[in-house]
Amino acid sequence: MITGFGVNAPGINNIEELKNNLEQGICTLEEIKDFGLNDSSIVAGKIPHDYLIINEKNYKRYPRVSRLAIKTADDAVTMAKISKIDRKRISIVMGTSVGGLQQIQREIAPLGDEYRKYPIHGINFGDPHVVSSAIASHFGVKGPVHTITTGCTASSDAIALGKLLLESKQTDVCIVGGADAFVDMWSIFGFHKLKQIELNKRIGETGVPFSNQSSGFVMSEGAGVLVLEREEDALQRQAQIYGVIARTYSNNDGLEMFQSDMTGSQMLDALQNTILDEVPTYINSQALGLRVNDSIEATVHQQLFGNKVPITSIKGLFGHTFGAMGAIQVISALITIEHNFIPKTMFTRGDGYEQLPIVYETKYVDVEKVAITSHGNGGNNTCILVNKY
Repeated sequence: MITGFGVNAPGINNIEELKNNLEQGICTLEEIKDFGLNDSSIVAGKIPHDYLIINEKNYKRYPRVSRLAIKTADDAVTMAKISKIDRKRISIVMGTSVGGLQQIQREIAPLGDEYRKYPIHGINFGDPHVVSSAIASHFGVKGPVHTITTGCTASSDAIALGKLLLESKQTDVCIVGGADAFVDMWSIFGFHKLKQIELNKRIGETGVPFSNQSSGFVMSEGAGVLVLEREEDALQRQAQIYGVIARTYSNNDGLEMFQSDMTGSQMLDALQNTILDEVPTYINSQALGLRVNDSIEATVHQQLFGNKVPITSIKGLFGHTFGAMGAIQVISALITIEHNFIPKTMFTRGDGYEQLPIVYETKYVDVEKVAITSHGNGGNNTCILVNKY
């Protein structure tokens, strides 16, 4: 059961803002000038807040991604009202793509061999586990604390592991999700080399899901965190239940680096084993504007559902938040279940995807269950089914 959640994304500081942007189709991306190769521009999603002080605690020496994770987890825990639960029976599983490595490039690398200027907390920038351990320290959590680093499926995989910890009764409450914040020159160089991001484009010209006119995704910062509990425990403490993680399933393409399973067989297997005999109200797709990924999503969808189940992607709103994206997709699903609408896929006209039942405008329907798909660099395919309680 989901008893609390929090979100932080470009232009989105809380759940109400996310709901408004989803329903109204408000894009929060920005064009950053003189930031790419040869002073080019890039469309990206940045979070302006540093969160140096959270609940009167100073986190200045923590990596920025950890501060983002702490703030988002703080919102989720406040919503769940779990302050009286034994800290030994609370666990944390967070996902991230690179942790604080971005700060090594920005703050450590320029120092060269100047040992005296090296910060005492610098080693933590290269430790992805500080994303989870920082949350543990913030709340005094004593149970199992894990960090998942499976790329863009990291927070989806964190949710899956949290569910397993609860089902095996190793914990009573699991704080799960993901955070990433590495929009910087090294990531721009890397993804541009792979021809996965486009430079000197305007908002709406790149990172457009389900469009052959788009050949790149939009990088963004973000964090999403959920509080999970077993149903009997949540009911016993009279907690509000916002939704159910019904099932998750994960597999891997098993291919060489930079290759994807173009047949879609592995994603098909993951989604089939997630939904089983249930038919979701709609699919919240991982489609992000990369033709390879989006075409696999389309192939899988048409094999499973034809034109019967609507499909959408929220990446056009605020970009792709890497290891945080799966959790944010789940939170988006919870919002649409509560308010009964399917968010539209921003900017796309469906060029090359005319047979796909894409949601082009916000659609008001009774939402009972949502299937989430995610795929990560390294070949992971992870799907989640979120049901109304």
